[in-house]
Amino acid sequence: MNVAITGGYVVPVAGEPIDGGTVLVQDGKIVAVGADVEVPDGVPVVDAAGGWVLPGFVEAHGHLGVHEEGEGWAGQDTNEMTDPNGARLRALDAINAADQGFADALAGGVTTAVVKPGSGNVIGGQTVAVKCWGRTADEMLVRNPVSVKSALGENPKRVYGEQKKLPSTRQGVAAVIRDAFTKAQDYVAKRDSAEDGAFERNTTSEVLARVLSGELPWCQHCHRADDIATALRLAEEFGYRLIVNHGTEGHLIADVLAERGIPVIIGPLFTSRSKVEVRNRSLRNPGILARAGVQIAITTDHPVVPIHFLVHQVTLAVKEGLDPRVGLESITVNPARIMGLDDRVGSLRPGLDGDVVIWSGDPLDVMSRALKVYVEGREVYRYENGEEIVTNPFYREP
Repeated sequence: MNVAITGGYVVPVAGEPIDGGTVLVQDGKIVAVGADVEVPDGVPVVDAAGGWVLPGFVEAHGHLGVHEEGEGWAGQDTNEMTDPNGARLRALDAINAADQGFADALAGGVTTAVVKPGSGNVIGGQTVAVKCWGRTADEMLVRNPVSVKSALGENPKRVYGEQKKLPSTRQGVAAVIRDAFTKAQDYVAKRDSAEDGAFERNTTSEVLARVLSGELPWCQHCHRADDIATALRLAEEFGYRLIVNHGTEGHLIADVLAERGIPVIIGPLFTSRSKVEVRNRSLRNPGILARAGVQIAITTDHPVVPIHFLVHQVTLAVKEGLDPRVGLESITVNPARIMGLDDRVGSLRPGLDGDVVIWSGDPLDVMSRALKVYVEGREVYRYENGEEIVTNPFYREP
C-alpha cells in the first residue's frame, strides 16, 4: 500500500524530529522520511498538519489473541500447565486474530506485538511477533519464533506445587531449567554425531538447542532480585542470550544488569501489588534502570494492563523520572532491538515497514490520541467525529 503523510511533526525516534516533515510509504515500506520529500504521482497524500507522526509502537511482552478479551475459559490459551517444560509449544498456534485486544492495540498506537505463552510453566514455549491487524496469525506474522519464554518465581512453583509435583520451590524451578538444557546439550551431541541421519528427533530439545546456539534468546519471567540473580546464573552457566521480562526489582541490581548488558522488559506498571514478588513495583523503577545504563522496554503484559494504555505507562514513568526520549524509545526502537525486530519495525526510516501513527499531539500527553494508524501503508484505524473506526480485516474490498 502507498501513502504520503505530510506536514506533521515527524518523530522518527531513531533520528531527530522534523517539523513539517513527510513520511513516504510505497508497497508497504517506508522509502523516505524528511523535510523535502518528493511525492510521486498517484500516491495518496494525507495532511498531518498540527499532529505528531510516529512509528507504530511495539509491545514486547503480551498475550494478545491467546488470552482473549471477555472470553473466560474458552479464550484462555496462555498456559498449558500440564508439563513444566513446554519448549515445543508455540504461541502462534493459539492466536485468535479476532480478539478485541488487537483493535484496542491500534487505538493506542500499537502496531506490533510480541505474543508470549504465560508464566505458569517453567518453560512456557515459543514467542511470536505479529502485526495488530489481519485475518489470521499467519497473515499478521512478523517473525516466528522470536524467543523462548521461561518463568522463575511464584507462578510455576504455585502451579506445580498445587499438583504436588516438581517444581514446588525455587530450587525445583531452577532444576527443571538445568535438566532441560542438559538434555538439550546431550541431544545436540548425539544429533551432530549421528550417521546417515539415523537419529530420533525431539521437538522440545530441538527448540532448546536453538537457544543454546544463540539463535533464539531466552525471555525470563522474573520479578524479585533473587530470581533475577538466578536468571543471570543460569544464563552464564549455559551461555544463552538472556532477556529479563518484568524485572520488578531489577533496579536493586541495576549495575549488575548494565555491566552484563542484559535488557529488561519492565512492567506491567499499572497494577496493584498483587503478590509478594511485586511488592517493590514502582513507576520510578524504569528510570532507575535506564539511568544505570540498562536498555529497557516497557510492557503492559496485556491483558494484565490493557494494551492501549502502553503509552500512558510511559507518561507516568516519565513523571517519575524517566527521560522522555528514553520513554519513547522504550515502546519503539528498544523493544524492536531487544526482540530482534528492528529490521522491520520500531522507527521511521527507509526500508522498515510502513507502520505509522498520526497523533493529535505529543503522545506522552494523556490528552493526545491516535487519529490515524497505518500498518504497512494501509489505514487500519481512524478516530473521526468522536468515533473509533477499525478497518475490518475480514471484509476487504478487492
